[in-house]
Amino acid sequence: MTTFVDRVELHVAAGNGGHGCASVHREKFKPLGGPDGGNGGRGGDVTLVVDQSITTLLEYHHSPHRKATNGQPGAGDNRSGKDGQDLVLYVPDGTVVLDKDGEVLADLVGQGTTFVAGQGGRGGLGNAALSSARRKAPGFALLGEPGEARDIVLELKTVADVALVGYPSAGKSSLISVLSAAKPKIADYPFTTLVPNLGVVTAGSTVYTIADVPGLIPGASQGRGLGLEFLRHVERCSVLVHVLDTATLESDRDPLSDLDVIEEELKQYGGLDDRPRVVVLNKIDIPDGQDLADMIRPDLEERGYRVLEVSAVARTGLKELSFALADIVGKARAAKPKEEATRIVIRPKAVDDAGFTVTFDEQEEVYRVRGDKPERWVRQTDFNNDEAVGYLADRLNRLGVEDALLKAGARAGDGVAIGSEENAVVFDWEPTLTAGAEMLGRRGEDHRLEAPRPAAQRRRDRDAERDDAEREYDEFNPF
Repeated sequence: MTTFVDRVELHVAAGNGGHGCASVHREKFKPLGGPDGGNGGRGGDVTLVVDQSITTLLEYHHSPHRKATNGQPGAGDNRSGKDGQDLVLYVPDGTVVLDKDGEVLADLVGQGTTFVAGQGGRGGLGNAALSSARRKAPGFALLGEPGEARDIVLELKTVADVALVGYPSAGKSSLISVLSAAKPKIADYPFTTLVPNLGVVTAGSTVYTIADVPGLIPGASQGRGLGLEFLRHVERCSVLVHVLDTATLESDRDPLSDLDVIEEELKQYGGLDDRPRVVVLNKIDIPDGQDLADMIRPDLEERGYRVLEVSAVARTGLKELSFALADIVGKARAAKPKEEATRIVIRPKAVDDAGFTVTFDEQEEVYRVRGDKPERWVRQTDFNNDEAVGYLADRLNRLGVEDALLKAGARAGDGVAIGSEENAVVFDWEPTLTAGAEMLGRRGEDHRLEAPRPAAQRRRDRDAERDDAEREYDEFNPF
């Protein structure tokens, strides 16, 4: 049964925004009291939050599909819909968020660090919010926007100051068990450790974390053994500790060749050349182990390594090792640049930025309009409502889309697509849309909502309408 997972593909979907409501207030003796449709609720976000008590991505391995709740639609009497509930997903410290192409979206380090993986859709405006002095009674409302849905990859990179590397059965798990309170599984056969173990070490006033990386054998960086899966866990460390077995029972192995093999695998993986190295000669409690340690120590020191001799079983040399590592970790922490206070960067909009672009797609033979506002407006439009379509036309006209299409060479009848190739609204363009208000008449105005006219004025209006009708009849029927 899988107990440790450090890489998963997660399918997240934020909640959709609720639709706005088109409603007219009605009460006794006041059947048309004006628009009172409420706004739709916002869709819930999907947010990743670091929780240091979590050490694995196992939960998302079993259930990779996660969705936040939708916003509720608006209702009459100016009642707005309820917002969707945000979905919070807790991840281990050191989780890296990538897209499907491998691009890093976020590096989550530190308790409480958050990243919005899916943005909830906006709620649509009701007709009460859309009313104005010119549009007193909108007969439509805006639709809620769909929530953001995408596939992301979560990779766990253990956050540790010290990484123990070496061949299987070199004694890394035994060493971490005596240096800290960690209780890893220990046995005398290869690949006893199947997951990175993490422990906390206190040496004087310095507290640091230490992790062992399992499964490093020749070819690990190309996928042999377990090394490729766990090499990423050494990326965040400040110091690499080579644990060499001086009492190995394998005739074709010796500590120096083990060191060369592991160093080659680290080199092939890349990005670790700047880490300081320490060599720990383990199992010196065995007579042959001490003799071999005395033989190879001069060669290791000649290569520039700092060498320490220990025995995890006899607990020899552990104090010297813990303080030596604390000294290196302290220097590495001091060398890191101090984090500056967060600065707010204001990037004003360029004076010539229209907020959209118009290009001609030769393959589809359409003029394609791209921009946040036009695409959002299209998503919010109910195309079954002529008044809502006319409102969209007015908004595009005010934004300058009509003028941009004319400058781009568009003519009546040409195809225009608003949005991406995968999800675009396509229509035949008619330049008369520049006068969108005239296309559908006086949208949003209802004569029943006007103030009552005096009786004399109503009679004069009826007489004028009758005279106009008789005049039109005489013009079209001369005989």
